[in-house]
Amino acid sequence: MTSEVRSPRRRGPRALLREARSLPTVLLLAFCLFAGVPAAIGLTPPQDLTVAGQNLSVGARVPSLTVSGPARLVQIGNTRLDIAPLQVYGPLRPQVTLGPIQRNEAAAAAVNPRSASRTRGTAVSALGAGFLRWYAWATLGLLAITLAATAVAAYIRILAVLRRQSRAVHRQLTVAEVWQNGAGQIRRMAFLAVAVTLLGWAGAGTLAYAGTVQGLRGVRSLSDLVGADRLPPLAVGPKVTGYTGAVIGDSRAARLGGAPVPGATEDDTACGRSADSLAAEIGNLRGQRVLNLACSGASIPRGLLGPQVQGGRVLPAQVGVLQQVEGLKYVAVVIGPNDLYWGDFLQYCYAVSDCQDKFTQGEYDYRLADFDRDYGDLLHRLNDLPGRPQVIVVNSYDVFSPDADCADARGPAGVAGLNPNNITLLASRNKGLNDVLAAGARKYGFSLATPRLTPLCTDGGDRLGADLQGLQDSDPFHPTGIGSIRMAAAVAQVIRADGRA
Repeated sequence: MTSEVRSPRRRGPRALLREARSLPTVLLLAFCLFAGVPAAIGLTPPQDLTVAGQNLSVGARVPSLTVSGPARLVQIGNTRLDIAPLQVYGPLRPQVTLGPIQRNEAAAAAVNPRSASRTRGTAVSALGAGFLRWYAWATLGLLAITLAATAVAAYIRILAVLRRQSRAVHRQLTVAEVWQNGAGQIRRMAFLAVAVTLLGWAGAGTLAYAGTVQGLRGVRSLSDLVGADRLPPLAVGPKVTGYTGAVIGDSRAARLGGAPVPGATEDDTACGRSADSLAAEIGNLRGQRVLNLACSGASIPRGLLGPQVQGGRVLPAQVGVLQQVEGLKYVAVVIGPNDLYWGDFLQYCYAVSDCQDKFTQGEYDYRLADFDRDYGDLLHRLNDLPGRPQVIVVNSYDVFSPDADCADARGPAGVAGLNPNNITLLASRNKGLNDVLAAGARKYGFSLATPRLTPLCTDGGDRLGADLQGLQDSDPFHPTGIGSIRMAAAVAQVIRADGRA
């Protein structure tokens, strides 16, 4: 009697080892580890927290095909801010999302020397608890994926057995007999799938914890953790009064190529500001004084948040001047193409018959990510402007429609010109820029204006004139006077009631 009871126990481990070597179980384990784990990470939502008065969410970044990688801090506009000291082996790499920055009593306590130590301790505990909560939910999700995959694998195994039985020349087994004979295999397969997957998941969690703790040991400051950042622009010049609104940005807002500003200053001349600039046209539409700080060639680092050398002059940061304007109700922001060096892509697409190659796409992706980070800094500074004026981000316009066929699209002699495929590519990249502009504006609660400018190569009919300058004009692809009015109308439509004169 005793031997009959113990015999199955001795066979149990051997049967488990045989099952672990079977092809169906090997494939199931591979699926659970290499597809189920990334799926659980990607599908588990981050856990929302409030730490030191700030809204945070804690989770994990989507795994990449690398042995190790850094944890990540995501801010609005800073979607690729890797935390280099926190290198984690395995697929589970923590991610913390922060922003917009809130100013309240709890935030003030976090930087108060008397309470900062206690606040930091509380923050670390809250973040740890939030990640553990996320990890628990992800574990449940991974378990559900594993059980579902096991059920599918078991079903396939039973079907395979039934198919073999249908061809048997001897007595065919019933479904009940097939299930009874295969139940042990399926139980062992399920046990192995759950055990191996959860052991692998526990190992990933241990590696994530070890990498995070090890990385934090060498961190002595925030700049050690996430890298240094440039100083925010300081207020520049004397206080400015008498303006209801302001415009900051690049040559599209300055309206390069128009008539000069009456009584133009040296800065106006250096920046190419026109009498029919965006600021001037908004002022005309609303009967208000609107300050024009836009400058040709401006980008976020060189022009808006930092000084700009233009026309032989060193111009102060536009946001620095903006901080000195009192009583401001709204600010329009026109930025983007100079940060992406858009002219490079445009010239390349004119020069070749097919500009849809991986090299230039990779360069575009890199520049857009860099702009995204700078844009996050800009939004943060605009959110801190005195008086909290309404901020209106202006989308970028398309220069051509896909079927454009005219001298402006064909380009100068000796180049391939823009064909529909190249124009479509440029439009998709402009959409990528606009998506970044819109995402940041929404997150900060800023307004978004989308100008409807008629592209080049469009039949004007009895219209007032072209909205954009062509290749034969002084500044191709910039708005004309009519285009500037249309841009101003788009901005004026979203100015809130408190921006009235």
